[in-house]
Amino acid sequence: MDQLTLGIGTRLQHTHFGPGVIVGVRYATYLISFINHGLKEVDKNDTNLDEIIPENVTEEIETHSEIEKSLLKILRLWGGLSETVPLGDRWQGGMMLLQPADKTQKPKEVPIEAFFHKIVMLRDRLRVLEQQVNAHKQLSDADKVNLQQYITRIYGSLTTFNVLFKNKEQWFVGEKGAKED
Repeated sequence: MDQLTLGIGTRLQHTHFGPGVIVGVRYATYLISFINHGLKEVDKNDTNLDEIIPENVTEEIETHSEIEKSLLKILRLWGGLSETVPLGDRWQGGMMLLQPADKTQKPKEVPIEAFFHKIVMLRDRLRVLEQQVNAHKQLSDADKVNLQQYITRIYGSLTTFNVLFKNKEQWFVGEKGAKED
């Protein structure tokens, strides 16, 4: 499979995650929406990926613009849904305590599950923003790269919260080797 030609809307089969569609393209990874496993970020060189070539489909039957319209409709319809992201076992039922410096003031308690849910929603919304930047027709390639780099730095700033995630593949990842903000 020629990794350089795959773009948003390409249908894929993964040996572990099953069928999916590319919904975002990064420098070295694809953001793929799998039917049974939700959104996953997969390395472009993953040998478990195969492109699904639909049979009996010609340009007269299915054009790229029709695919894009269909995919955008699906993304808008299901955009509010996010993958199930499990909280690390040691944090289950835990409480976060925000203690003011002034000990006369009452601390604020927040269930870790509620805080984690907000972190996951933030991550999902960053991914949608990233997709919209990549698909934007009026932004130049240079503008897209600049915005993408800024989004990557945001992911890097959020790596502190990776300790809450049960699965490492769902962690925030910023610039490799760069100093965290």
